[in-house]
Amino acid sequence: MTISHRFIETNGIRMHLAEAGSGPTVLLCHGFPECWYSWRHQLEALAAAGYRAIAPDMRGYGQTDKPDAIDQYTLLHLTGDMVGLLDAIGTDQAVVVGHDWGAPVAWRCALFRPDRFRAVVGLSVPFQVRGPNRPSTVMPRTDKQRFYQLYFQTPGVAEAELEKDVHNAIKTTLFALSGDAPVEDPASLTMLPSEGGGLMGSLQPNHCRRGSRTVISNFTLKSSSARLWRRFELVSQH
Repeated sequence: MTISHRFIETNGIRMHLAEAGSGPTVLLCHGFPECWYSWRHQLEALAAAGYRAIAPDMRGYGQTDKPDAIDQYTLLHLTGDMVGLLDAIGTDQAVVVGHDWGAPVAWRCALFRPDRFRAVVGLSVPFQVRGPNRPSTVMPRTDKQRFYQLYFQTPGVAEAELEKDVHNAIKTTLFALSGDAPVEDPASLTMLPSEGGGLMGSLQPNHCRRGSRTVISNFTLKSSSARLWRRFELVSQH
């Protein structure tokens, strides 16, 4: 099954799409730190089952535009991207699937525009209503550790660490978050040192260097960039 690629204009940005098959549309929204490539097997399977499967690089990732302004990464912007995508490809409705940080986008697509999204699938992240507090104020924090999303809240901190060696940062992160990483307690990956520590140390880079060649393809690494991290830093502030 052939996966084709193209660019569209949606909601004020240029977005890269990977697509396969024909029939009812299924829209696949990836999470962090990913791109369309995470859905490569699902694209082929859905196409073989008679669907038109589409996986974009989400706003801020891969070959899709990456606005600098923090206020360009709200869920209204992200769901607007998906509505504009349907307009651009000329389809009225789709089933929307979201994984990880793509899941909140999928849930809001169905919530905000049920006329355009007739069904929703959420993977890893359940639907959550908007609460009275900013998400960053209720994330786990102790005297020694903080939730990993808090690490991305101060502009420039994550960039300083990750852009030292983008290739190694992406390889380390993808392998550490895979099912093949020798991590005894997966929950430990979500908490980082409050002082003097960044993301790479918590993701056990020694293990990643030893085993990453078996699970991380050159395509995955070449398809990512230092700016991939920018979107994650921004989105948690809303």
